[in-house]
Amino acid sequence: MGDTQSKRAADIVAERLFEAGCRFAFGIPGGEVLTVVDALEKAGIRVILTKHENCAGFMGEGVMAVTGAPAVLVATIGPGVLNCMNVVANAHQDRVPMIVLTGCVDATEALTYTHQILDHQAVFRPITKQTYRLTADGADIIADRAVTLATEPRAGPVHIDIPIGVADQNSKPVRVRRRPSSAPVAPSDSDQMALAQSWLRNSERPIMVVGLDAVADNSSNAIRSFCTKFQIPVITTYKGKGLVSEYDSLSMGGAGLSPLADSILIPLIQRADLIICAGYDPIEMRTGWREIWDPTEVNVIDISAEPNSHYMHQSTVSFIADIGPTLEALQYDVSAGSSWPDDEIAAAKSQLDSAFEAGDSWGPASVIKTCQAAFPDNTLITADSGAHRILLSQMWKCKEPRTFLQSSALCTMGCAVPIAIGAKLADPSRNVIAFTGDAGMLMIVGELATAAELGVNAIFVVFVDASLALIEMKQRQRQLENAAVDFGLHDFAAIGESLGGNGFTVRSEEELEKALGEARLSETFSVIAAVIDHKSYDGRI
Repeated sequence: MGDTQSKRAADIVAERLFEAGCRFAFGIPGGEVLTVVDALEKAGIRVILTKHENCAGFMGEGVMAVTGAPAVLVATIGPGVLNCMNVVANAHQDRVPMIVLTGCVDATEALTYTHQILDHQAVFRPITKQTYRLTADGADIIADRAVTLATEPRAGPVHIDIPIGVADQNSKPVRVRRRPSSAPVAPSDSDQMALAQSWLRNSERPIMVVGLDAVADNSSNAIRSFCTKFQIPVITTYKGKGLVSEYDSLSMGGAGLSPLADSILIPLIQRADLIICAGYDPIEMRTGWREIWDPTEVNVIDISAEPNSHYMHQSTVSFIADIGPTLEALQYDVSAGSSWPDDEIAAAKSQLDSAFEAGDSWGPASVIKTCQAAFPDNTLITADSGAHRILLSQMWKCKEPRTFLQSSALCTMGCAVPIAIGAKLADPSRNVIAFTGDAGMLMIVGELATAAELGVNAIFVVFVDASLALIEMKQRQRQLENAAVDFGLHDFAAIGESLGGNGFTVRSEEELEKALGEARLSETFSVIAAVIDHKSYDGRI
């Protein structure tokens, strides 16, 4: 039975979020969400004041990556809602479970009152899995449906618009929690499975491509076991990094945005005689990955949470099921057969390592190499969008999933620092490093003050080249005039110090090693500004 004591509708929503594991909410309150904020705090959910709603959502994502509980984003009417658009769209594309709580005026008042009024549900409908308008008597149902929908495959954001009067209105929840079974879904088509098993049994050059749905599916162990048994090399998307340890001989590392990596990985895929896609959603991939195989010429098994509506690739057999049970069924009564020639996968791995070697000269690659050498394998890193993210995603080796966080589908800038703040807040004992370009840092610099206020001692490494390096590179490749890509050279170390942290400016590996050593021992955040050449990424990505 449910609760019988009468409570505010906002209290019921907050309590259900607490039951779902939520312990933090992020946002900027206005008069329309004061009851919501009060309810969250009373339920045991700490509400964190940020400097912008976009960063609030990314901090929530950082917490979610560590705890598994849905991110909670709070925004007030009008401009507060509109400031959420980017991060909510990002959550929708990157499969981030998120509950978006917004305040609105009551329906009767909205008939004649127009100040800051817009249709919040119309705004959120295209970029969420669902949008609800809270009612007092339906508060428990809406809260349960929102959590369930946000967390079930494919995960994503759900919006609840909360009228001021409804938030304060008494409600008596009497319903049992309606949470669907979490039992894994196994494939049901025995004929298709038998066909897929015959392909696996006879394959000599199988390869697997895995993506972010495999992370959400918690399928790392199943994938590792399957690939080890059949000696299948694995390519991951950037958000799938670590599903198979990138120190493993079968791991080919991440793919998605690097033409340099693609020149090695795509020919490898095209030599395969069996391609297994496990939780691979090509929303993370560049256009060069469109239709890189022909399912009439090579056997392709696709294991996905939803039917293919993207048409980036096609498959010969498709299982709409969870990855673990599908791989278990696929290998049933199939012994390990012959696989790739001994040296072919090793040669491709060697090519990739050589392509992204740091070398001896100072630049973004040496920054990445030095940082990885200075921290343990379980360090959690975040990356902003830009040229550095491509290089970082190819160079940084992950042993486990969810240790490298980034905006990979929407590729939004300004995400790395707030994600790192959220992750460090959720697990203060963990080493957390954010890698951002100087343009990305300038977008969200106010959140350094949030880090100081929270006592978060994350490390923020800034690649300082005074340019939108990736866009400037594309501009030159198209032989266009330089325009709107370069900006001033700013003192990020001084900015960090002025907002309550440590600041370091480094121009060599020795200076970086010293700064990292001091930053690890600090009780507050550290900004490490790595000054690099304007065209350091040429030929590197």
